[in-house]
Amino acid sequence: MGIADQFKDKAQELADQGKQKAGQAKDQAEERGRQDRDQRSDSSSGMQDRAQDAADQARERFDR
Repeated sequence: MGIADQFKDKAQELADQGKQKAGQAKDQAEERGRQDRDQRSDSSSGMQDRAQDAADQARERFDR
């Protein structure tokens, strides 16, 4: 095996590693995006519940 073959093999190995890491980074970014969306939806539904509770309390106070 010549030096040129060793360089080609190493270049291929590094290219494969780069592809693998890029795929992992993409997967992690997608997972973070899903988690962020889930948190926002949980947060907005919680805010809606609090707003409804406040409206109910205001109605009760004014109905007295």
